[in-house]
Amino acid sequence: MKILIVEDDTKIASFLKKGLEEEYFSIDLTQNGDEALYLAQTNGYDTIILDIMIHGIDGYEVCKKIRDAKVTTPIIMLSAKNAIFDKVTFLNLGADDYITKPFDFDELLARIKVQLRKKEQSDNILKIADLELNTTTKTLFRAAQEIELTAKEYAILEYLMRNRDRVVNESAILNSISNLDNAIQSNVVNVYIYRLRKKIDKNHTLKLIKTYKHQGYKISEKDT
Repeated sequence: MKILIVEDDTKIASFLKKGLEEEYFSIDLTQNGDEALYLAQTNGYDTIILDIMIHGIDGYEVCKKIRDAKVTTPIIMLSAKNAIFDKVTFLNLGADDYITKPFDFDELLARIKVQLRKKEQSDNILKIADLELNTTTKTLFRAAQEIELTAKEYAILEYLMRNRDRVVNESAILNSISNLDNAIQSNVVNVYIYRLRKKIDKNHTLKLIKTYKHQGYKISEKDT
């Protein structure tokens, strides 16, 4: 499980990083809102812990832009503000939860686990148009017809579907499947994309997998 912490207070950031790593989470840490926005759109995090007062664009803007980019990663906001108005503002921006400073680590950990359970429940079925991937049974159907995939094809497709409507580059794809083995190289990513396109799109008018020269790949039912 991978978590992005966006916090400019070095003591709090260090405390959170140490505590969450002890709970076996993988942690990325940044103090800057612009970098946080880039990381959130580039990497597949399981949760984002986002402070309001940070360097660069503030947490409000980061949250809004993450949601505008169609990134659905759960966001837990950190703030010293505890008025109802502020809490409503956070939620309206697209945050999934909030916790006020100072906070107890065990409470934050419990809230993270709640978001992870919700994410797991909603993420087991990924669907785009008539393409449906069940991440629990590892089965794929298009127009109710089952399609068999190899392990690498499945991993790449799942990554694309979790990032639907977004162009992802080859490096991001490689990073997403690096746990399978070290044999795959960037120059063969297009081979796996070709195989997926042949299995998924060949006999259908609506083409879902799209290639963007020098940029990467995207799965979407939209034309652009």
